[in-house]
Amino acid sequence: MARPLSEDKRTAILSAAAHWVAEEGLSARTAKIAKSAAVAEGTIFNYFPTKDDLLNELYVALKCELGDAMLAGFLQREELPGRWEMIWDAYIDWSVGNDVKRRALRQLRVSGTITPESRKAALGAMEAMATALFDGPDADRARSSSREFTAAVFEALAEMTIELIAKNPSAHALYRRKGFESFWRATSGD
Repeated sequence: MARPLSEDKRTAILSAAAHWVAEEGLSARTAKIAKSAAVAEGTIFNYFPTKDDLLNELYVALKCELGDAMLAGFLQREELPGRWEMIWDAYIDWSVGNDVKRRALRQLRVSGTITPESRKAALGAMEAMATALFDGPDADRARSSSREFTAAVFEALAEMTIELIAKNPSAHALYRRKGFESFWRATSGD
């Protein structure tokens, strides 16, 4: 009879995978991941049938964690700029506070390894926010730019802001605010 899988081991494997993907990209070896997770290399494949499955699950887990951080308190802000600013602040703060996860997610995001099913599964919390932002009471202001353009500007300005904060942590609040102001001007038509 097979032993039940341990959630702690699964979490350790995902955490180690995030570290090595952030450091070495998608070519990170499962032997390094296993050693960092303190499991035998074969144990990884008890939890994830293939390395691609591991990377897809890591992508979904990281996107969901980021989405949860961004969604926390989202509906507490009524006006559209306030909602966007809350999302921006949460994204920046999560990214700065989770540099390894952010770098791993950046590698995974551009990978051809991530399946359409995984990308769709990762959209859960993000899609709820997008619907509220683009189809809610202030939708006309949000529609001054397409969703695709808005997402691209958000991502580009957020990455720039995160890099600046990494170089000068004492300016975290200033850079976060200025980054949001730039994003809002670029996408809202204000």
